[in-house]
Parts: sequence; structure tokens; C-alpha cells
Amino acid sequence: MHMGQGMRGRLLPFVALMLSGAVAQAEPARFDRFTYEGRSIEQVKAGPGEYINPILSGYYPDPTITRVGDDYYLVNSSFAHFPGLPIFKSKDLVNWVQIGNAIDRPSQLDFTGRRTSEAVFAPDISWHDGVFYIVNTCVACRNNFVITATDPAGPWSDPIWLPFEGIDPSIYWEGDKAYIVNNRAPDEQPRYDGHRAIWIQEYDWRAGKMVGPSTQLINGGVDISKKPVWIEGPHIFRKDGYYYLTAAEGGTSVNHSQVVLRSKKLRGPYLPYADNPILTQRDMDPNRPDPIGSAGHAKLIQTQKGDWWATFLAVRPYEGDFYNIGRETFLLPVTWKDGWPIILPRGEKIPHVGKVPDLPAQPGPALPMSGNFTYTDDFDGDRLAMQWIGIRTPRQPFYRVTNGALELESGTPLGDLNGVPAFVGRRQQHAIATMSTTIRFTPEKDGDTAGLAAIQSDRSHIVFGITQVGGKKMVTLASRDNADTDTLVASAPLTATGPVTLTIRADGGKMAFDYEVDGKRATLKSDLDATLLSTRKAGGFVGTVVGPYRHTPAS
Repeated sequence: MHMGQGMRGRLLPFVALMLSGAVAQAEPARFDRFTYEGRSIEQVKAGPGEYINPILSGYYPDPTITRVGDDYYLVNSSFAHFPGLPIFKSKDLVNWVQIGNAIDRPSQLDFTGRRTSEAVFAPDISWHDGVFYIVNTCVACRNNFVITATDPAGPWSDPIWLPFEGIDPSIYWEGDKAYIVNNRAPDEQPRYDGHRAIWIQEYDWRAGKMVGPSTQLINGGVDISKKPVWIEGPHIFRKDGYYYLTAAEGGTSVNHSQVVLRSKKLRGPYLPYADNPILTQRDMDPNRPDPIGSAGHAKLIQTQKGDWWATFLAVRPYEGDFYNIGRETFLLPVTWKDGWPIILPRGEKIPHVGKVPDLPAQPGPALPMSGNFTYTDDFDGDRLAMQWIGIRTPRQPFYRVTNGALELESGTPLGDLNGVPAFVGRRQQHAIATMSTTIRFTPEKDGDTAGLAAIQSDRSHIVFGITQVGGKKMVTLASRDNADTDTLVASAPLTATGPVTLTIRADGGKMAFDYEVDGKRATLKSDLDATLLSTRKAGGFVGTVVGPYRHTPAS
């Protein structure tokens, strides 16, 4: 890749670290619950035998999928969020339940100094001889690595680092041999910006090392004379005597696409499909209603009944190319024509509703991942659900879950890349969403802040909370729009000493901010321009994450 309730996870080492106790402060910020209500701009409903796209709403990009028997497993990119590499399980390709996070121990990867859109890119999951494999890239860390597990829910091993350049590795298994295919620099001086290549090399999975020669399979893309950019996310599979190589081409924005080539031999030569790409929306009218765009980064999977499907990423803009919730996971059937796979014929729109796969029907998950839904997390256990994520790997505890509340101590300030902010959040999964929490907090000095943060990156975010300003307790709203310092947007005095309910209402590129004290509700700010949280403005590859935040400035 180029540039609810009832969902408690098992007690991970990361969570155990957080529960081990934090450095005492006068008073932690106490959050009693987190509620989420989301709906899509497009008004679609699935009838009998239908499913809704995306199958994973919100910031779940770069889907990779594998099948073991009747079970399907899917993993997404998570960049510098921690825990990372969320793992989902399904039996019908439509209803998915998160079962773990492959990166759940600070000892596995160190994200210190990494921006939110760096670190773990584009994983690939596979299975061989009773063991699951994820091969991945940690951008600006130590590059490519493999982790393994006998149970996909974890624990996953520490990384085995691989000595080759590039990104987006995947494993092709043939018999008892493994081959890693990935994006690397071409075997010549690059001819233009974005000129990359696809290479293959054998991986000795028993010894955990690369062996034998590296072979360049694709130079530049389908047709190098047209200067194709960012050939990446490659996968190889075999069918009817051919090796098929599918890959993304065009970059992950509006020119994104999926292409396919094939060969009679594993190491080529690979010849492209004459009607490439096999998936794209770049030729569609940008003014079409309820658009789905930037589609690509697909992986094909064959069901136990012999049917073919593809998972891929795409986006749902609320206007133009503006979207705040990141790239999402979609599903479409694959048809075969003259020996070539086609995900979607050129000129066709990605449908919001499709016919379910021919697989055993499954009940909807306790925590929905698609369509319109709501949930409440009452923090009623002694750990956070596995859907909660922070920024960078923690070096010391900053939260605990106890007595029906999430308690936050202070962390490093937002924007300090060498530290971890006291922030845990859930993905905003809909363009139209209401997110709220009830907080008990008394600031003790100027700048002492706790509340809700909506974070796209270290330089693009919004903080809505309780703060001391000039010795007075206030409710404040501050933002950063590709900046390194906060801008105060609005404030109001807060004289109550009891709990305060903070609510963020998102509607596409606008946000409103309400607070409620002693049964009285007020709006601090409405119609805030929230396009600062869009990928188009903030850049990067992630989506908005919203949740409790606490920071106390140093004395």
C-alpha cells in the first residue's frame, strides 16, 4: 500500500500493563461510558439474501483475507495505532467479529517517533501446516517482517525481520514451499516518480529467512510505456494451470485500481489482461449520487463451494473527495471471463447492496460492523474492549478500567512523536455520527484538560473538554488544522461540580459540540468546519478516531 457492549476481549499483555497501576496524580479523569450512534449518508437497506457494502465500516483499510476450512479470517492495516492489525473472523464473508489484535504487546514493535500514518502498512494473512502467518511492513521502523500464531486470536509471535527493501509483502504457498512477493524498487534507475516493481523470492518458513534469488516479475505496472504508478499490494494464486498475479495500481486516491496478469510459470513472464483494470472507479462521474471511490488493494478468495470473491478498500466521500472516516473494507463477487478474473466491469458503480455469498447463513454480530448501528460501552469490566486503540506503543501505564469507569492519567501532549498521549478511541464509522461520554473531572491548574478528542493525526484533530483557563473551570473546544499548536475555537464557563456529558455530532464535513450539566444541555459550537479531519486536508492513510483524552501540562 502506497502512500459494545458484550465485546470484551481477553486480557492482553498491553491491557495488563495498563491495569498494573499508573503514577499517582491528584485526580484522574473519570469517564463513565462511551456511546456511539452512526448512520450513512446513503439510505440503503439490505433485503432478504442481501448484504450492505462496506462490510467493515470506517477506518479498516488494506483488507487481506484467508480461508481455513469453513472459516474466513481478515486483517487490516492500523499504521501507528496500538493495539494494531485487527483480526476478524467470519463464516459467511458478510458478518465479521473481531477476535484479536496481532500487535498487542509493546515489545513486538516500537512506534516511537512514528506519525499516525506511518508504521504497519498493508498486512497479508495466510495459513500453512497449522500455523497462521502475517507478513507486513513497518514503515520507518525496520521494514518487512513475519509474525506467526497457531490461534488467529493470538498471541502472535515477535517479528522475524526480513532483509529486503519495499512494502506490501504477501506469501504464496505452493506445496511445502513459501514465496514472498512484494513491491520493491525496479532493477533499473526509476524512470519517473512512482515507478516501482513487483519481485518474488523464496521464504524458508522453517528457518525464518529468505533464500535463493530474487526475481522481478513486473516492472512499473501493466504497461510501463504509460508510466503507471505505485504497483503494489501483490498477491499470487494458481488456477487451471496459470499463476495469477493481482496488484493495485495508480496510488490509493481517486486513480486507484486493481489489475491482473498471469503466467504459466511462477517466476514469469507475466502477461497482463487486455481489459485491465479489473476494478476501478476512476472513470466514473464524480458527481454521481452516493459515490464509492478510490477502489483497489483487492485480494481474491475462493469459497469452499468453489465461488470466488474479493475484499478490497474504497471510500465514501460526503462531498467531492472529502471523507473523514478513512478507507473501508468492501466485498464483491468475482466472475471469470476467458480465463481472467473480473471484480467489476469497467463503467459500473460499486453497489451499496449485493447478493450474499452462497455460504451458510449466520446471525448478525453483537457489535455490528456494517450498515447503521449504535453501541454503548459502559466500561463494566476490568479491561477495554479490543476495538479501543491509542496512538503509538505505550511505554508506561496511563489508564485503568475500574468500578464501571475508564480512568485516565496524563500522557504526553498530542503532537509529541516521542511520547504517547493519554488517549484511547474508537473509529468513527459513519459520516453521520453522534459520540458522547460522561466525565467527572476537576482541573487543578491552567491547561489541565480532559474530554473527547477526535483525532485524524498528530497535526489534525479536535479536543472538546473541561479545562482550566485563567484559574477558571471552562468547557472548551480547540483544534489543529495541519498545525503544531492548538487554536481555541470556543469556550464557556463551567460552574457545576458534578458529571458533565460531552457530545460530538458529526454530519459529513460539519461537527457540533454539546455539553450537559445537571440536566441542562447547551451547544458550545455548531457547524464547525470539520473537513480538517478529512484525508484530503490532513493527508495520510488513517481515519478519524474519537474517544477520551487527558493532558496536564508540565509544571
